[in-house]
Amino acid sequence: MKSAAEVNAGISENAKKVLDKRYLKKDDDGKIVETPSDMFRRVAKNIASADSKYGKNSEAVAKTEAEFYDAMTSLEFLPNSPTLMNAGRDLQQLSACFVLSIDDSMESIFETIKDTAIIHKSGGGTGFSFSRLRAKNSPVRSTGGISSGPVSFMKVFNAATQAVKQGGTRRGANMGILRVDHPDVLEFITCKENDKEITNFNISVAVTEDFIKAAINDQEYDLMDPHTKTSVQKLKAKDVLDLIIKMAWKNGEPGIVFIDRINKDNPTPKVGAIESTNPCGEQPLLPYESCNLGSVNLAKMVSGGEIDWNKLGTTIDMAVHFLDNVIDMNSYPLKRIDEVTKSNRKIGLGVMGFADMLFMLGVNYDSDDATGLAEKIMKFMLERSRAYSEKLAAERGAFPNFKDSIYAGRARPLRNATLTTIAPTGTLSIIANCSSGIEPIFAISYIRNIMDNTKLVEVHPYFKEVAEEKGFYSNELMALIATKGSIRQLEEIPEDVQRLFVTAHDIEAAWHVKMQAAFQKYTNNAVSKTVNLSHDATTDDVREIYMLAYKTNCKGLTIYRDNSRQEQVLSKPSTQEAPISASAATKISPRPRPNVTIGTTTKIATGCGNLYVTINEDEQGLPFEVFTSMGKAGGCAMSQLEALGRLVSLAFRSGIDTNSIIEQLRGIRCPSPSWEKGGRIFSCSDAIARVIERRMQDHKAKHVNFAHAQAETVTQAAESTAPAKAKSDRAGNIVGVCPDCGGALWHVEGCMVCKSCGYSKCG
Repeated sequence: MKSAAEVNAGISENAKKVLDKRYLKKDDDGKIVETPSDMFRRVAKNIASADSKYGKNSEAVAKTEAEFYDAMTSLEFLPNSPTLMNAGRDLQQLSACFVLSIDDSMESIFETIKDTAIIHKSGGGTGFSFSRLRAKNSPVRSTGGISSGPVSFMKVFNAATQAVKQGGTRRGANMGILRVDHPDVLEFITCKENDKEITNFNISVAVTEDFIKAAINDQEYDLMDPHTKTSVQKLKAKDVLDLIIKMAWKNGEPGIVFIDRINKDNPTPKVGAIESTNPCGEQPLLPYESCNLGSVNLAKMVSGGEIDWNKLGTTIDMAVHFLDNVIDMNSYPLKRIDEVTKSNRKIGLGVMGFADMLFMLGVNYDSDDATGLAEKIMKFMLERSRAYSEKLAAERGAFPNFKDSIYAGRARPLRNATLTTIAPTGTLSIIANCSSGIEPIFAISYIRNIMDNTKLVEVHPYFKEVAEEKGFYSNELMALIATKGSIRQLEEIPEDVQRLFVTAHDIEAAWHVKMQAAFQKYTNNAVSKTVNLSHDATTDDVREIYMLAYKTNCKGLTIYRDNSRQEQVLSKPSTQEAPISASAATKISPRPRPNVTIGTTTKIATGCGNLYVTINEDEQGLPFEVFTSMGKAGGCAMSQLEALGRLVSLAFRSGIDTNSIIEQLRGIRCPSPSWEKGGRIFSCSDAIARVIERRMQDHKAKHVNFAHAQAETVTQAAESTAPAKAKSDRAGNIVGVCPDCGGALWHVEGCMVCKSCGYSKCG
């Protein structure tokens, strides 16, 4: 067993930042009172104690605790975030994902909103199907009025969850699903065309087998009244699919779930049909059911250039044991969730570090060898986890609904209705210092901005090892890779290395789908993955990907076309810029101030009074300088505000990236925080950052609207003539600015994740 010092020393600097911000226990003053080793010990002790419920003595429980502790501290296995955050603490809510039902009555709708708030307060995310709600403009007999439809109520849910705070550790997200045969499906498909609306939801259309076949054959299909189950209208399936494709091409939403395929694998169809999934789509659940997830780090399962199958097997056994214990130790937010979850005892064991494993094995991600290996690994995981679930069932009993499940009649009952899930590991993979889930890596090398405008080049550790071994490593080359975003067509790098170390945008979209399908083949639940497309991909390319996902038996699909979201404001540096030093910052000089500038003043409430922030613009409409004033403030307070304004102005005029300025100012706390339009203002520095951020958003919106007006008339022609396989020139999958730390948000595994602080839009 590792000592506490060894455990803490083995955590990367980036992981330490994430753990400090979101996972480690804090006292009432916000001071961190545990180390990473303490956290792992807390979790291991709490989860292992469930063994005592099944007759294990203290010695056996201590042995289990040691196994759990070793697996987590070696970063070979990690449970989902709520378990790490809450096990052994007062909250004790350990589940990441929940699904709730919504019936077609005002009582049901608002009862579900109340349940949603309780779940989000505890750190969970929720999935809903709005398909039972009557269509827009349908009569409401009890009032004599008309219904506003599912989309309007989805906005109510969105507003309710926006108001729920979760202590700064984990934000819950929502999944909204509507069946493709619901009368309001067209409104639903386009409801997030403006990506500033319904921001707390991911949305997916539940497509049926009949719909897909009708689209393939260019036939009509029926829209069904949710109450009478009778046809109320017919639409051409191809036209509806084209609209889904167009919206997904535009900004990544909606996704699709193959709902009939999901229900085909429903382990308890007699108990109920599956209508929805959790926020990232990988966990289909019955209404009021939750699931506990965990991931094995495949990068830790390689020894001497080969997979250590014995180690993988024992890790799987331990993980199934761990996740089954979580079900008993969980303090569920609602009694009904407790009952439904324990009646099926679903767990979802998945993987992370797959891309790292491929590097170590010398296998190219976009190859038949890689997809074949994916199938082999997942088959092994499913069979091994099933065997251990059988062992647990013999010791503890089968899951209560076993006799009503598709497994009824098996010679050896199961403890768990489902066993495997490929879940997002955005934050967990930062802690484990490995690649996310089953995704390829998103950058071989990238630039990290730190204090004093120093730019350091971060390099993937295994690539650095190979580069040094083969003799082509240099700081200058790594800096070039960071600006280019890929190592393809770099003469300094051997061709076999270029083929091995591919990034998400080096890989043709079809290989993303093939990899998802390979893992899905032996996954009980579903697979969370993003299919990356270049910015130049056309709607025809998207259609091909949808059809490939259908033909290869995927259970759903999320695509992301690079640079397609309006809020995507970050990009790789221009290759025309001067080379970035790997060791020191470049000296810069501020632009001179003109005699006349134009700007606006914003009033924002702080804990010390109303702060007036004036931002003047340069000739491009971008922030150039900042002046601040606070009521009757004087003395030290006013001098500090003046100094802050001067320094921010200096940074603007020196060409410092605005997002870096915001990052430095956001979240700075003073003893007197305040509230401004539903948001917390921690200090004057935080207030200034928020004003700058709003001004940047306004500036961007003007340019987006202008560009949209100019381009609207030629969109169809551009789509039809764009080169289908052109590669993006962007470094990775950056989609915006992290609201917590100001770092880059990356689109990965169907969600947005900050690799700097661990923030995840999906929780």
